[in-house]
Amino acid sequence: MQQQEIIPHLFRTEYRKIVSVLYRRFGFEQMETAEDIASDTFATATQNWPVNGIPPNPVAWLYAVAKNKAKTALQRSNLFDSKISPHLQRESQIFEDEIDLSPQNINDSQLQMIFAICHPAIPAEAQVGLALRILCGFGIDEIADAFLSNKETIGKRLYRAKEKLRAENIKIEIPSATQIDARLENVLLTIYLLFNEGYYSLNNNAVVNKDICFEAIRLCSMLAESPNTNKPVVNALLALMYFHASRLDARVNRQGAHILYDEQDTDLWDSEMISTGAMYLHRAANGNNLSKYHLEAMIAWWRTQKTDTIEKWEAVLGLYNKLLMVAYSPVAALNRAYVLSKTAGKAHAIAEAEKLNMQNNLFYQMLMAYLYTDIDTKQALFSYQQALKIAKTDADKTLINNNINYLLSKV
Repeated sequence: MQQQEIIPHLFRTEYRKIVSVLYRRFGFEQMETAEDIASDTFATATQNWPVNGIPPNPVAWLYAVAKNKAKTALQRSNLFDSKISPHLQRESQIFEDEIDLSPQNINDSQLQMIFAICHPAIPAEAQVGLALRILCGFGIDEIADAFLSNKETIGKRLYRAKEKLRAENIKIEIPSATQIDARLENVLLTIYLLFNEGYYSLNNNAVVNKDICFEAIRLCSMLAESPNTNKPVVNALLALMYFHASRLDARVNRQGAHILYDEQDTDLWDSEMISTGAMYLHRAANGNNLSKYHLEAMIAWWRTQKTDTIEKWEAVLGLYNKLLMVAYSPVAALNRAYVLSKTAGKAHAIAEAEKLNMQNNLFYQMLMAYLYTDIDTKQALFSYQQALKIAKTDADKTLINNNINYLLSKV
């Protein structure tokens, strides 16, 4: 990796680890101190490495610098002087014991952080933003892009959320066994929404942001690896995300536009991810609770099967029927309409889709155009024209225009 590439790469992979440990050490009362130390660590690398060269072990170098900066901050703080210093037997003890950047402590710190930022007192949209910022190392501009917002709005949202963390005196810790199930629901919802931000991304004029998808998988994997949170519902969500991620490369064409399921190149589906998803789905089968993540994971598994039989689509339709009873959403209902076209025909699917009143949704208009093709060319053209008004990316607009021109050539 070239010198100009290594620091951005390490920032993406290591900033989140360093800042989580520092947050845990300094607490929410001194959030800015933790973030400043983490940022200054990479600023130091940016200044040092072009002059002195990349160190043999860049990660260890970053960790050592972060530890030294944290130690200096602790020594200067009133908290260190009044509450910690009298209890220290050796000054080096706090350096070694409390600024601990071992893999286990990093993992523990990130687990505790996600439960802290998913506290019920924090608004859901702020939880996702904090997860992107603290646990994934995303910058304010990147978060603004993910939410189709501006950095001023996101900055204010995160500021208010951080103030709430302080005001509520929220602890950075894994909840007690009696509280963990209630808090876990918020944690899983945040990870689920985080994955969706990447899967249906519109940032940087792209329809998929793989980085966000794999960050969500990484966070959920930590839950699955921890004895306190390795529960069937966690494995179900992890299976769902692996199944979806297996088709990421097939969801967009070379220009970056959406590709409908029927038109995807199945050779681009990742068989290893499908197998991993199946493993987690098997683990999710323990217990008696059938969550929405279980149902969505089973639907996603069927979508990784390359067969196109009536039996497949009838099974998927049955799962969608259950999902809409467990956790109704317009998007799930829209997906059900597509499946209905496979089992009952496109005319029946059109009638069901029209009931959803989702005219301002790109996927609705693209689905309607697909369903009307070969039934009513004029209506298919109308749907494509509506989709063109809604489309955000240049690649989607190009694809829609190509479909319009194709239909016009058939008239």
